[in-house]
This record gives sequence, structure tokens and C-alpha cells, in this order.
Amino acid sequence: MTKDVLISVKGLQFGNDVDEDMVEIITSGSYYKKNNKHYLMYDEITEGFEGATKNVVKFDGSTLDLTKSGITNVHMIFEQNKKNITNYITPYGNILIGIDAQKVDVAETDESIKINIDYALEVNYEFLADCKIKMDITSKGGSEFTLH
Repeated sequence: MTKDVLISVKGLQFGNDVDEDMVEIITSGSYYKKNNKHYLMYDEITEGFEGATKNVVKFDGSTLDLTKSGITNVHMIFEQNKKNITNYITPYGNILIGIDAQKVDVAETDESIKINIDYALEVNYEFLADCKIKMDITSKGGSEFTLH
């Protein structure tokens, strides 16, 4: 895997009161591996706001740790079979969220990493939706990057 990577992040949520809603981000970023942990850094632009949100993702086989700083600020931990609570700071106010990850799956090849996460999302201790995140990380110039 090279230092310069292409990243696709797809998020899908479904719940009783929430229509199926998919968000996708495609961007470039930086990647490295240290002490058996993977690190990914990329910027995210939010429509209607100036500046960017810096994302730092640290992951291994069963845990993904995401820190966002900028327009939104949060430290989310997706840990298989464990619930984590955090404060999500947005331009519209703060939200207490719970992340109950049922699956954190990481598949790695020489040129790419695929991450699939299934989790339940809570807001203020109330269930909001079942969600999925799919991340595809591919070496720039590699042959495995495709858009679906």
C-alpha cells in the first residue's frame, strides 16, 4: 500500500422513522501502518461551510477509531460487540451519540483495504437507526479502485 491513497466512504442508515439514506465521499488522503495499526488521514468538505474537517482514522481487525476536527468535532470508536458513547459537536449544536458496533470487518491486500462496519446509532440514549459504513482505500495509481 502506498502513502498516497484514494478513499471512498459510503454510509447508509435505515430505521423506523428514517428513510434509507446514503452518503458517499470520494477523496484522496494519506496512509501508513505502524505497530500493526493502520492510519488514514483525509480532509472532508461540508457544503455550505468554509474550511474543511480533518479526519484521522486508526484501525485494526476489530476496532476503528475516527477523530474529526474542524467544522464538526467528534471522537467515535467502532468496537465490535461494544457500545461507545461520545459527544458530536456540530455547527448546529452538540449531540450525545451512542455507537453499538455489531461488525467491524477489515480486508487487506497489497493495493487496497476494504472496511465494513454495521452498527446501531443512538442519539441521547434513544435508538435512531441501524447503519452501515463501507470504506475502500486504494493505492493511487493502483488498479483496484472502482466506483460502484
